[in-house]
Amino acid sequence: MRWGSSALALAAVLFSTHVYADPLQKSEDIVKFFAGQNLGASRGICVGTEEECKSKAQKNEAPQKAGLDMMINFALDSAQLDQTARSELDEFAKALKDNRLSTFSFVVEGHTDATGTDRYNQDLSQRRAQSVAAFLEANGVVSARLEAIGLGKSHPRVSNPYDPVNRRVEMRIRTE
Repeated sequence: MRWGSSALALAAVLFSTHVYADPLQKSEDIVKFFAGQNLGASRGICVGTEEECKSKAQKNEAPQKAGLDMMINFALDSAQLDQTARSELDEFAKALKDNRLSTFSFVVEGHTDATGTDRYNQDLSQRRAQSVAAFLEANGVVSARLEAIGLGKSHPRVSNPYDPVNRRVEMRIRTE
């Protein structure tokens, strides 16, 4: 069986756990990002390429909560961290251990796509959030600074509820 280029591209999207090829953020960049911010509960922060942030702002899709979206993605029906996610989270853990960020606490939000029942997706999203929080804790982040919550399929990142980009964990500053 020969695969055409469009079939290969579709397979790459369907089986990829990382839907965006953003460069790895270094811990010092993460520290500088947060250390210089005056964060408030109503201020949204977009971390991504300049084009992505402008596009979100134009579409009025800017996040409503202050935070950093590391875009930790997952394979379908999985809460396992792949090597790319581990590398990204390792840098995030290094940043969180920096003294300049010692007063910040984070909500680790797990999300799913629309595949599966509401209850199943709620459980899966919680497992994803806990997987990320456990990795950060194992890398020296104090557990009291992390709150893992699952949001199921209730907050898709893109309009297509089945898009793999919706299978993710986002970290946000706890503002309460």
